[in-house]
Amino acid sequence: MQSQTLPAALIVEDEYLIRMDAVDMIRDAGFKTYDASSADQAIVLMDLHPDIGILFTDIDMPGSMDGLKLASYVRHRWPPVIIIVASGATGIDQTMLPTGASFFPKPYQTSLISQSFRDIASSFA
Repeated sequence: MQSQTLPAALIVEDEYLIRMDAVDMIRDAGFKTYDASSADQAIVLMDLHPDIGILFTDIDMPGSMDGLKLASYVRHRWPPVIIIVASGATGIDQTMLPTGASFFPKPYQTSLISQSFRDIASSFA
């Protein structure tokens, strides 16, 4: 697998330690990563880095929008971006997510997220 062919991943999580764990996990899967602590920062990074092809976001965050609104915004502005949402919030179902987005409840199993990223990587092989 060549990492040059893989899209970069943007990890959006307001809790620093959780964000850094996710960054490490996704880098270990072979992806270049960017990270942001809010949706506002994430949008700036999406504008600056056209290599971002995966959004991995939490739902509950400070700022002008939460992760669900960010996911919807990204789906409309950058339709090809792969969207993965993770949250400890209850009552989240697929109808609340943009078309094609995946959802993982927190606390998520690292192995499930890693497998999801390996699956994405294999689709680019």
